[in-house]
Amino acid sequence: MTRTTPPRPADVAAVLPALAPLARIATRLHPRPGNPSPRDSSVGGPLLWPASEPWPHCDGPHALDGLNPARSLADVRLERRIRAAAHGRSMTPQELETLRRIHPLPGPVTKAPVAQPYDGSIAMLAVAQLYARDVPGLRASAGADLLQVLWCPFDHPGDEEFMPKTALFWRSADTVADILTVPPEPAEVQYEGYVPEPCLLDPEQITEYPSLPELSEDLREPLGRWSTWQAAGVTPDSSYAIAPQEFYDNELSAAPGWKAGGWIRWGLTDPYDQPCPVCGTPAEPLLTIAWTEWDDSTHSWIPHEDRAAGISSSAYPAQPSGIQIARGYGQIVRVCPASPGHPHVQLMQ
Repeated sequence: MTRTTPPRPADVAAVLPALAPLARIATRLHPRPGNPSPRDSSVGGPLLWPASEPWPHCDGPHALDGLNPARSLADVRLERRIRAAAHGRSMTPQELETLRRIHPLPGPVTKAPVAQPYDGSIAMLAVAQLYARDVPGLRASAGADLLQVLWCPFDHPGDEEFMPKTALFWRSADTVADILTVPPEPAEVQYEGYVPEPCLLDPEQITEYPSLPELSEDLREPLGRWSTWQAAGVTPDSSYAIAPQEFYDNELSAAPGWKAGGWIRWGLTDPYDQPCPVCGTPAEPLLTIAWTEWDDSTHSWIPHEDRAAGISSSAYPAQPSGIQIARGYGQIVRVCPASPGHPHVQLMQ
């Protein structure tokens, strides 16, 4: 099914012409559960991976939080099947018993949990596969038309302590003849939210603007005046009467959800640059790995085709990929605009 973002409730460039030069094209990916093949762009689907090329592993260091044990990948998938099958009905005694086995009741906590190391080399999980034909403007290495993103489903002490560590691979699809059909998988994962659900994509290009925290004070100040909107013939919803700048941030700036390129939706932290580790050039967003496609403040971004189900339920299809970083954040992969071959960086928002 095609997904189409409704027109924005106001023309940003007409409201504040100074914002026009800051427009960027982003590609909303619109992942939805499906059965992708290696020849499809996907989230959590099989990769077009050469049979002759070793599958990526992560050698750590890895850390468990000291409170929640690692879980088998089989149990994560079994629990999802049970919950999907029981949607709209009560669970059977057998289903409840299985969930109790997967999530045993914890014993009494007598002291503060201490992070524990998790040793061993861990096979990485496929997170996303993007063909340039589906994502116009995808910044690729020379001669490459396919981006593959994998990650380690464990936390890592240090800068990435509360995020999976990602690995990027660029390749030319035409050079892959024999495909690895059964890639290695990790025996265990740290959290269910680190296991993406297989999804097909329906890419859609949109225009974005910087989120409010990324704007200079000279640009933020007029967005906070009701007169600015009135002069442009725009009447934000009355809920924005006290802070019309929030109307811009929620409804007009950067789209929520999975996307390639565009601007970052800041919220967990203030905006900050991440320099390329090689040349120091400020890195730019390549891929946003999102927990949710929309929330209560971003209903206007719900695609036309999902509006009936989307407004009545926050769980489906707002969270199709099963991904959850920390307590409901997203993970943004940023790359060097000077050279796609330079190491990437990432952040949580």
